[in-house]
Amino acid sequence: MNDRASAVLGRASGRNADATRQHSAYRTLDIDERASSRDAARVHLADLLVAAAVFGVVSAAVLTVLQEGLQGYTIGASRAESQQSGRVALERLTGEIRTAGLGPRPATFAAISLAEPTRIVLHSDLDGDGVVAGPGETITWHLAGKTLRRDAGGGAQPIIDGVRSFALEYLDALDRPVTTPDDVRTVVITLVTESIFDGPRAPVTVLSTRVRLRNR
Repeated sequence: MNDRASAVLGRASGRNADATRQHSAYRTLDIDERASSRDAARVHLADLLVAAAVFGVVSAAVLTVLQEGLQGYTIGASRAESQQSGRVALERLTGEIRTAGLGPRPATFAAISLAEPTRIVLHSDLDGDGVVAGPGETITWHLAGKTLRRDAGGGAQPIIDGVRSFALEYLDALDRPVTTPDDVRTVVITLVTESIFDGPRAPVTVLSTRVRLRNR
């Protein structure tokens, strides 16, 4: 009886020891059942400083690449918008010069009343009453600073910004330069636009065309 009790007690003691070892293993998360502090490498302040410095250098490089990509996209989009706006403005001005002087014949008004290098005043009799006094019958185009503006009676409205230069040249029926508005039969337009986000050496877009007055 004593031998049986001793065996039972021995088995119970062995199970308790196994449970204790398992509990210790789960507690320390170490398969060799040693204290985790014995296996862990010490981290020194110098190691932390080196890691922080490397992280800072990598972060700065990534940020620089992202900024350059964003800047390149912004400049490219601005250039494309400037070129498109310049073409639209040139087509609109060309159409209005071409139709200047529209009205009943014989004409009783001038198609162009002001012909300056950066300003032109156009007239058309849209309602056919022989008088150019209605809305939209007198149109002024001029360059103010870096903005090309159009005034059709409601104030000078901006048409395009970022204009580096705007030049008008006037020719008579024989393609000779003239300064008298009544003698103008052809207008040569040169429009140079630039991106508003670029520097002084940025590429520019040069648009040029010749327009013949149809009604003179």
